[in-house]
Amino acid sequence: MRCWLKAIFLGISMFGLSLAAYGQEVSREQIKGLDEQVQEIKSDVLRIAAELHQLEEKLLYPSNTQVAVFVSLANDTTFRLDSVEIQLSGKPVAHHIYTFKELEALQKGGVQRIYTGNIRTGAHDLQVIITGKSAGGADIQKTDRFMVKKDVGPKIVELSLATNSIALKE
Repeated sequence: MRCWLKAIFLGISMFGLSLAAYGQEVSREQIKGLDEQVQEIKSDVLRIAAELHQLEEKLLYPSNTQVAVFVSLANDTTFRLDSVEIQLSGKPVAHHIYTFKELEALQKGGVQRIYTGNIRTGAHDLQVIITGKSAGGADIQKTDRFMVKKDVGPKIVELSLATNSIALKE
């Protein structure tokens, strides 16, 4: 009788363990399915955020009044750029202090959008102030003024910074 009880107990235990193992396999499959759904939701959210950002830019900066200012470094640049300040029609609109990684990207040919805003059509005074260090370690501060003519439609301005000059490309 005792052998029978042991056999029955052993059989029930084995059955219970096999059910537990089966339950774990289902749970793993369910978790894998949930993980895939979470990844899909994340990608949807990122796509929607990008679309929302584009719509926001169109609303805030309509193409007929939009101006965008970009900064790049000329190939022959031998100074270390520390900061750039931009004034448009006498008003400060942008100021940026550069990190090592940003400088490295600019030196490799990168371009930075430093300002996007709205201005009326017509001529506008653009003042650019750059600070940095020369190759010898001396402080550099350079100021240049440009006249930017804004027509109907978006305007793109690129400031190409070199060791001794600032060039404007429209």
